[in-house]
Amino acid sequence: MHERIAHLEAQLNDPSPAARAAALAELARLAQAGAVDLPPAADVANMHCHTFFSFNAWGHSPTALAWLARRRGLGLLGIVDFDVLDGVDEFLDACEAIGLRGAAGIETRLYVPEYAAREVNSPGEPGIVYHMAIGFTAGQVPAEVAPILAAMRKRAAARNREMVRRINGHLAPVAVDYERDVVPLTPAGNATERHIVAAYLRAAAAQPDPAGFWADRLAVPHAEVEAALSDGPRLQNLVRSRLMKRGGVGYVPPSPEAFPTVGELHRLAAACGALPCLAWLDGTSEGEASAEELVSFWLERGVVAVNIIPDRNWNIADPDLRRLKVARLHEMVRVAQAHGLALNVGTEMNAPGQKWVDDFDASELAPLRGALLDGAHFIYGHTALQRACGLGYGSAWAAAHLPGRAERMAFYTQVGRLLPPGRAGLARLRRVDAGIEPGDLLARLR
Repeated sequence: MHERIAHLEAQLNDPSPAARAAALAELARLAQAGAVDLPPAADVANMHCHTFFSFNAWGHSPTALAWLARRRGLGLLGIVDFDVLDGVDEFLDACEAIGLRGAAGIETRLYVPEYAAREVNSPGEPGIVYHMAIGFTAGQVPAEVAPILAAMRKRAAARNREMVRRINGHLAPVAVDYERDVVPLTPAGNATERHIVAAYLRAAAAQPDPAGFWADRLAVPHAEVEAALSDGPRLQNLVRSRLMKRGGVGYVPPSPEAFPTVGELHRLAAACGALPCLAWLDGTSEGEASAEELVSFWLERGVVAVNIIPDRNWNIADPDLRRLKVARLHEMVRVAQAHGLALNVGTEMNAPGQKWVDDFDASELAPLRGALLDGAHFIYGHTALQRACGLGYGSAWAAAHLPGRAERMAFYTQVGRLLPPGRAGLARLRRVDAGIEPGDLLARLR
């Protein structure tokens, strides 16, 4: 049976959606029969996991992430992919099938002219800002905003092709063809820098002396490359940082035309019933130096939540840097809460070594645990109500019954905590009358 389960879990990452769905259905059946142990869900969450529709370091599909989280006893999980919503339906369907509280979002880079002279959360790139929208309930978007989503994918691919063109000139005789060598590494054509790195590493491996090749092209000591060759993640990061980031030959200087605008992403989110979300790095850049200023700027543009990757803000060897970043983390949480913003936290899972779930009991995070987990329940509560009956955070119903930001966040957080995960919980919500009062809805869930 152990081999059978292992085979099915591997099949969850199959390129075929039908094969992934069949594997999950069989695993769910085995779990129902008691042949697979699914532990009780703990109150821990990872609401920022990239799937293989952008890049997952372990090649996990949305279905695999849902199942493996359930197997590990996580209570809540959220996926986020760059520039696409390809995994939303698959993930939310999988969560419903196995009883996991789930949510889905999108991440992209925007050009923000107000920050043209300041670096924010994209190191070395003034004016360019990582930004998100969370709480999507379907991958299919309304026709009026479909061009926005299509343009996001198109712009990302154009940036990638230009990067490959530049790097090919530097790495000759090693070269990759974007369509032939990079796109096939993805399940739906949405390649990232990490896919491009993988393609170059594969091509360079055929050289007579790969270590010598990389030492020459990256201008680093031969011994450093030799050490990195036996450490896959280290070599990937070295190649990416030297070739693709600012100062590298493949770096494409940002221009306003190459990225979506804030208005475009927020229109996409609104049309889909999703929620704009500020992506916060660590508070050390000029644009993030004042949490109050940053939050105020984005509040004026409609954000509902702040995304944080906690591990990189406290799990740091240098004690002075750790103290600084922990202080900035606590400040950002305080400011977000003061303005009625939810917190969306996770580990990303798009680079080797990143955790399945944050250590919420670490001394640096323990004081924030309640706020961080409230944020996870909030986005699940919104997702479930929006998916079941269109009564999410941004709905006309919410605006009429819960006009204040803080009371609205508190309501959806309670929904997320009270609503059982899975199909049974959504079935209860689908019986709710659209004119119900918030208090009556909560009473029913209790």
